[in-house]
Amino acid sequence: MLLHVSPARVGFFRAQLDTGRSGLVLCGPKSLQQARRLRNTEHFSGPLLVDPAVYEVRAASGEEPFPDVAEGTFGFEDPLAVSLAEQRAVGVTAPMTPTGYLHAEDSDALKAAVRRVAALDDPQVVFAAPVDVGWLREEDSVRQLIACLRLVRGPKALMLGGQRDPLAQHPRAVDHLRQIVTEVPGAALLRTDLAAFGALAAGAAFTAFGAGSRLRHIVAPGERAEKSKGFAQSPHVLFPELMDFFLGKTLADRFAGTAAPVCGCAACEGIRALDSFASNAGDRQARAAAHNVAVLMEWLRTLTALDSGPARQWWWYERCVAAVAQYPLLNAQLLQPNGFKVPAQLKRWALAAPAAVTVQPRADAKDYGRS
Repeated sequence: MLLHVSPARVGFFRAQLDTGRSGLVLCGPKSLQQARRLRNTEHFSGPLLVDPAVYEVRAASGEEPFPDVAEGTFGFEDPLAVSLAEQRAVGVTAPMTPTGYLHAEDSDALKAAVRRVAALDDPQVVFAAPVDVGWLREEDSVRQLIACLRLVRGPKALMLGGQRDPLAQHPRAVDHLRQIVTEVPGAALLRTDLAAFGALAAGAAFTAFGAGSRLRHIVAPGERAEKSKGFAQSPHVLFPELMDFFLGKTLADRFAGTAAPVCGCAACEGIRALDSFASNAGDRQARAAAHNVAVLMEWLRTLTALDSGPARQWWWYERCVAAVAQYPLLNAQLLQPNGFKVPAQLKRWALAAPAAVTVQPRADAKDYGRS
């Protein structure tokens, strides 16, 4: 599981990155320059990708699946070829296609992009598939998406578009995501949230967790991202037992009348409580980012300690069920009936029990996590 990050924030959590199990996907201005610096100056040897993120500003079309968004280039240059060459020049593990946003059921744009990448016949190229979550609404569109993705030889990096939490928008989105991961060889899920673990447990080739809220989903070009109130005042903090992110100020308010849980992750070291990120003052943003990544790395070590297949799927399912059960217990403890609300996506993962299997999770697998 990689981390999808902006170049400017790499230093916030570099120390917490598990180099044996994780890596980086750089996204945003100066990503190429940061990739070159990481390879040549800082000698970063882990998996490293650069996401061109063309989908943020332009949609794909049947005529132009890889829109030209570069300034100062000649019109006859091929945006796909140029982008792949630039990425390779800075030392990425594999180059990623500069695909435009794929609106729901825009078959022409999807097929045009797939044809171009399939024609490359290069297993090292990562085909970025930034699809609107509407593709995961109905079975027919899911089947079409699967059929197209299977035509690409190399890895397929699915990224989901939609406001706030795309997987919460459609009742069967989680099931359809697992279906895609299961039926498409080399399928990956990037620029996502806790679904990174669900996809990895289901057999994804790799995933990438967004290190910031902006990088946990895609917003269609031309749309303004809907943000939580108070975001500018405090960082997002991962509450391990609840398996969700909350503003630091929200946590401080909820635990104002009682002691907040003390975090035992590698960044907090059993010293820092979860209500200690109530503002962006000082180094709190960096400390919150380090905490978030440290917890994610603990979960990743726990997951990868299990055999791939049913054991990982059951671990993820049972962890989600346990997290959902924690909400009413914590609210009762705080005497706040609606203090913390279970996110819709978490509910859906908790209802998505793995199919009946003969192998159960290994009881002796070491749990590296604190919860």
